[in-house]
Amino acid sequence: MDNRIVRALISVSDKTGLENFARQLSAWKVEILSTGGTYKALKSAGIAVREVSDYTGFPEMMHGRVKTLHPKVHGGILALRDDATHLAAMKEHAIEGIDLVVINLYPFEATVAKEGVTRAEAIEQIDIGGPSMVRSAAKNHRFVGIVVDPADYGSVLDEMQKTGGGLGEGLKRSLALKAFQTTSRYDAAIASWLFAQELAEGRTADPYPGIASLVGKKAMTLRYGENPHQTAAFYTQADVREPSIATAEVQNGKQLSFNNLVDLDSGLALAKEFDAPFVAVLKHNNPCGAAAGRTICEALEKAWAGDPVSAFGSVLAFTRPLDLASAEFLVSGNRFVEAIVAPSFDADAFALLTQKPKWGKSVRLLACGPFSPATRNTRELELKKLVGGFLLQERDLRTEGASDVKVVTQTHPSPAQLESLYFAAKICKHVKSNAIVVVSGTEVLGVGAGQMSRVDSVRLAIHKSGVRAPGSVLASDAFFPFPDGVEAAIDGGVTAILQPGGSVRDEDVIATCDKRHVAMVFTGLRHFRH
Repeated sequence: MDNRIVRALISVSDKTGLENFARQLSAWKVEILSTGGTYKALKSAGIAVREVSDYTGFPEMMHGRVKTLHPKVHGGILALRDDATHLAAMKEHAIEGIDLVVINLYPFEATVAKEGVTRAEAIEQIDIGGPSMVRSAAKNHRFVGIVVDPADYGSVLDEMQKTGGGLGEGLKRSLALKAFQTTSRYDAAIASWLFAQELAEGRTADPYPGIASLVGKKAMTLRYGENPHQTAAFYTQADVREPSIATAEVQNGKQLSFNNLVDLDSGLALAKEFDAPFVAVLKHNNPCGAAAGRTICEALEKAWAGDPVSAFGSVLAFTRPLDLASAEFLVSGNRFVEAIVAPSFDADAFALLTQKPKWGKSVRLLACGPFSPATRNTRELELKKLVGGFLLQERDLRTEGASDVKVVTQTHPSPAQLESLYFAAKICKHVKSNAIVVVSGTEVLGVGAGQMSRVDSVRLAIHKSGVRAPGSVLASDAFFPFPDGVEAAIDGGVTAILQPGGSVRDEDVIATCDKRHVAMVFTGLRHFRH
């Protein structure tokens, strides 16, 4: 069978590399059909091109909404070249075979990402003819090549050079797969945006769509997954509305690992709780240190002091640009981190971190742009993958404040203790359950994470706090089921405790605090993180 490309239909919104590609096709004596802006661009470049309306005998109409939805177009794409009845139908209706389809879909995702876009503007960017031709060509990929990405122009031209003007089966199959992946993502983006509009306008009260799809574009293949024997890849989603690891610019360092990405995401999520200069130190997806300060360097020094042993080889998240003082602190002594995410890096700080031996070639530096609690997308849902399905839930963006707090003990916390308890509660949200966080001022002293019993988490947090524990405060992500956890905290020097309450033994727990003259507040807010 002759696989040579005789006729190509080109209609693209992204005109990157278009002129050179079309000129090369013309050199192979390929007849080019085109429409609208693509036709004009090719014509003005002096490339021989035939307008689709001239080929179909039917004019474009309705502001270009109807131009390629015609049997002479889809018949030319869908016809089976080895089926006599298809060939007869083509001859009877003067349908010419189209061997290559080059399509970019209307930029729907880019359109809805703009501030103030109207529904009418978004709807107009829902491509109809493009996806129809893409699907037709991809379905008939035994005979038709389909190109949806300018990055593939080179592969097509190379293949034509090797085969004498045609495309081999292998390339056509891979291009067809990419085409269906593209239309899948496109349709998912439209459905997601339309659902978000219904939700925002109050036309549906259910924040969970009847059909949920998760579509991402592969950003990188990772060296391995959580462990070296596991493979992994990183995918990014379109239309991300807040600073994130997915949208951050990697400015230095080795390739990001699976665990780097997970820790960086967790660190940035914690940093987004704060408006003040704040630094979080993440290790194995838990904060081992965190602090706010008058300056970002002060916050860093206090955060590192929370657990200096665990901080080595950690991941850091900053709420302010990383400055020279912070960089000097990091490179001094026996300190090293795997990765840092910050709004940006001051030029002198960046130079020090990237030129220092041990640091320069290794440390990953990610600039995510300015952020604050207000930049978080409250409508985005969290996903947890299970075998055979997935769970969706709201993000836990609630934080404890004065309106949530109920003092349940005879001893009342001081204003300073309350502020420390609020700070501890924000950290506690980002610690694996059972979660206990011990704080002094706005500095984490010790963390108990991921223990199967709450009392063990308390003991671990007190142990990590060491000699600094006396006079500290403590936050718990859930209630104390027995007084033993509170007793361990008080024995360690804790003077005020925040917890949600709700245990059948709350009265026993409160009595324990009253006996030791320790303040306790209930919030009614639980923050499990599994």
